[in-house]
Amino acid sequence: MTEKPRWLDNFDNVKKLVKIFTVLCVGLFAVDFFYHRHVERSWEGWYGFYAIYGFVACVVLVLVATEMRKIVMRKEDYYDE
Repeated sequence: MTEKPRWLDNFDNVKKLVKIFTVLCVGLFAVDFFYHRHVERSWEGWYGFYAIYGFVACVVLVLVATEMRKIVMRKEDYYDE
């Protein structure tokens, strides 16, 4: 019994999604130049602050999780004993 391929199994569809998300991210970043925010801290007013902050936070999260994996990882047969 073979499984029917899904729409994300086609690499062309994945490339289309990446292009859509890239255009969406660039568009949202561009809106930042025209939208006035009422900020509490001066650095929140920088153009692209939230985009850069979110990107850096995700990168830090991945790096911390990679290092935490070394600490909390168990042997493959941990529950078989």
